[in-house]
Amino acid sequence: MPNFSVNKGIVHQTSCVNIPQQNNIVERKRGHLLNVARALMIQSHLPKLYWSYSMIHVLYIINMLPTPVLKYFSPHKMLYKTAIGFNGLKVFGSLCYANTLSTNRRKFDPKASKSVFIGFKRETK
Repeated sequence: MPNFSVNKGIVHQTSCVNIPQQNNIVERKRGHLLNVARALMIQSHLPKLYWSYSMIHVLYIINMLPTPVLKYFSPHKMLYKTAIGFNGLKVFGSLCYANTLSTNRRKFDPKASKSVFIGFKRETK
């Protein structure tokens, strides 16, 4: 693993235990992520056990937003060199309907079940 870091020009540095002041950039970003995730959890009224899904959603959103650090490009744009489409963005914790497969339903069964949106599967649209 150290060879990967060196080859990519990454310098590994450590800080003292329980002294977050030494790592202020990371601590600010951590605080930002937690504040946004907390806001998503509060507005969605979901139980705290879904906190990890809110963090994934927050990371997805933040990686799509332009930042002055990257000359107002998004991390996604810098990494993948492609434009970002916001059409697929959904509201965390919102009401959604999951389609029930036609093979598992009869004529008068509902075509969808009521659900709560907590994120996307990586492998699907």
